[in-house]
This record gives sequence, C-alpha cells and structure tokens, in this order.
Amino acid sequence: MRNSDAVWCLVEEKAPGFHRLSDHVWDKPELNYSEFAASAAHEKMLREQGFRVETKIAGLPTALMGEAGEDGPVIAILGEFDALPGLSQEAGVPFRRPLVSGGNGHGCGHNVLGAAALLAATAVKDWLAAGARKGRVRYYGCPAEENGSGKGYMVRAGVFSDVDIVICWHPGDFTGVSKARSLACVEMEFTFEGLAAHAAVAPHLGRSALDAVELMNVGVNYLREHIPSTARVHYAITDSGGNAPNVIQARASARHLIRAADLDDLCDLTDRVKNIAQGAALMTQTSVRQKQLSGEANLVANRPLEEVMHATLLRLNGPGFDAADRRFAAEVQKTFSADDIRTAYARYGLVPQEGEVLSEGVFPMDYAGEYLIGSTDVGTVSWVVPTVQCRVACYAIGTPAHSWQLVAQGKTPAAHKGLTHSAKAMAGVAIELLCNEHLLRSAKLEFDAFRARHPFRNPIADEVVPPLEMAAS
Repeated sequence: MRNSDAVWCLVEEKAPGFHRLSDHVWDKPELNYSEFAASAAHEKMLREQGFRVETKIAGLPTALMGEAGEDGPVIAILGEFDALPGLSQEAGVPFRRPLVSGGNGHGCGHNVLGAAALLAATAVKDWLAAGARKGRVRYYGCPAEENGSGKGYMVRAGVFSDVDIVICWHPGDFTGVSKARSLACVEMEFTFEGLAAHAAVAPHLGRSALDAVELMNVGVNYLREHIPSTARVHYAITDSGGNAPNVIQARASARHLIRAADLDDLCDLTDRVKNIAQGAALMTQTSVRQKQLSGEANLVANRPLEEVMHATLLRLNGPGFDAADRRFAAEVQKTFSADDIRTAYARYGLVPQEGEVLSEGVFPMDYAGEYLIGSTDVGTVSWVVPTVQCRVACYAIGTPAHSWQLVAQGKTPAAHKGLTHSAKAMAGVAIELLCNEHLLRSAKLEFDAFRARHPFRNPIADEVVPPLEMAAS
C-alpha cells in the first residue's frame, strides 16, 4: 500500500466526526474575531484527537494551534471558520429562506474548510504515530479571513517562523490546484472631524465632515482612470454623521479597501488614496484620522508543491457525488443566472457541459481562464513559508461566492464529500513531503530564490492593532 493510500484510509475512518464538526460550526455562524463557538469546537476536537494545543495565539482570542509528532519537518495545514453577515439561510432549501432575518451565514464555506483541514491534520498525525517517518503536523485555526486578515497578524507575531511547508484549500464548484493569483490589499478607515452648525441659520459656521467623505469618494473615483487595470478600490460610508439634513455633520467616516497586484503597487496606491483624503480635508477645512484595519499580501506560487498537489488530485479522481447530490444541486442551480454558470467554467478555461451540475473532474494545472482576482490572507503566509492551495468541488457549478445559495449547500452530503476529498488531498501532499526529501528541498529552494529577489513587507504595519471589534461594527 502506498503511503498516501494509508493516510486516505485514516481520513475515511474519521470523516463522520468531522462532518459533524462542520455542521456544528455552520449552525453557529460567527463573524471576524468573534468565532468563539467555532474555535472552542475545533479546540475540543484537537484535544480529543490527542494534539498538543495552544489557544489565543498571536494575541487573537479565537486563533489556535494543535501540533503532533516529534522532530523532522513541520507541515502546517490551515483552517478557517468565520462567517459573513446578512447571509442567514435554511440548510437544504433551494430558495431564499433566512433562518434569522439579517443574520450571519457561512457564505464562503469556512465551516467545511476548517473541519477538512483538521481532518487532514488528524490523519497525518495518526500516520506519524505509526512510526514510519519523523515529522510534525500542525493545524492552525485562523480567524477573520473575511477582511480581518487574521493570518497577517499571525505572520507578524512569528507563529509560522519554524514551519517548513503550508498546505490549505478552499471549497468551490470545481477541483484543482489554485493558481497563485490574488491581489494584495489594505483596508483603511478615514474619519473626518468638522464643526456642527445650523444648516439654514448659520451654514457659514459649519465645516461638513460628510462633504469631506463625499469629496474623498469623488477623488478616488477619478483616480480609477489612472491606476493599473488589475488594481481595485472599493468604499463604504460607515458613518454619515446622522440623518438630520438641517444639521451640518461634524463627523463622518468611510472605509476604503485598496487592492493591487503586488506589495509595491499596493504601497504606492495606498499613499495616493491617503493623499486624496488629506485633500478632501483641506477643501472642507476638516481634519482626517486614518486607521488601518487589515492588510494582505498577494499569493506567491510554488511549482513543486503545485505539481504534487495536482498529481494527488488526479489520483483521487472526483469526490464521488451521487444521484441525490446531483438532484439537489440541479434545484439550486435553477436560481443562478446563465452568466453565473458560464463564468464558473470560464474561470478555469473549461467548456460548459450540458446537464453537468456537480464537477467530478480536475481542472488543468496551467489553465488559461477568465480568472477574476480577489484577496486572501493566505497570501501573507505564502511570503514567509512555501505554500500550496487547492480548490475542491463541494457545491453546484456556478454557485456565487458569498451567497445564500452557498449557505444552503453547506450541510449537504455533497459538501461532506468535498470535505473528505479535500482532507485526502492535503494529507496526501503532506505525506509525500514527509517521505520525499528531494520534493521538500525543491519547494524550499524555489521559495528561497523568490524571496532573494523580492523582499517582504507585511502589509499590516507594526503599530496596527488587530480590529477585534470588527464584528460588532
């Protein structure tokens, strides 16, 4: 029996308990830095499985780490468990039906993500316990991926400093190795302070903070013409200064999410946005206070790791969806637009297949697709440790990210099959690395060569405090 086959048997043996863990986290969706129930459930599972556990790592109340094994290389598997606001949805229902009006929901599948990562780490732990090889496996429970940049604060605290390789995954509608393409980003809050006055009797005595926010947004919109095509700037007015139009607003705030292709471009674009804020304050005779909330680096590729992940996925074939899985996926897929489905295929350079609702294949490693790029705090980790990430089909083809449809599929048998499949893929890669010194060395050499040419600057500045109040705001 091949080593990967042995660890896959261990995954299958323990999978049902981790399906229950995933469902438990789905039942209690929690936002950035408030994932207390999810973190506690993962801690309980780690202790039950015999890991050495640390909690509140990097000073983050919901971050944790479990380790097993002795000596040898350190392989880390990353998990997440945060949810999104406004996406509450009843499970297994193919139409919009919130459980709680305005409530949270796992619209990015992080309930499945964290449970699968912990299952993979558990299988590797059990394989190591058999004594075939020396090595250590770690599960990192990482909070606040959704614009909270939890992993960036963990990197800054040095929690990955002795890790040799990082492995991670994300639920999706297709299976394959994720291209290392993401945008570096920074989220900033700009708060303007002015002077209140009666808008009719003494408008000349007021200095409008809301005017400053609006002028800043206009300036940023004009900036869009003069930035690289890969860059993005988004904003939200988080405090309009009140709802009384006869009062000149003395305070107003906006958040800007600034994205760029790499860290150098991000630094330049962030400075330009900050200058626009200063200009808006100057025009309105207000003052502006800037506060960074989060920051993420772009992903760094590692070809040796990507090749072994791709080979592992090909050996596994598909998750093994059945007729019942496909029937429910077909019902959910009826709520998608034709563009949702076309874009899902185009993202990976695939040709749409008539009647296909769940994918059993593996998309090409070097696909040339219409890949729309977001941001992830895995990017920051990939600058300090060689990292590989895959996607595994768990949902109907075309399922929009951050949608009620994704929440509705989060406890289905199809999601559980994707969970098990991804755990096998990650555990299989971990075992290959522990058994193949040449592969481990090749991955580290490529990483070292990249870093020799590209110095790293964590986009989260040293003085920035983790925004533990983000969920409440």
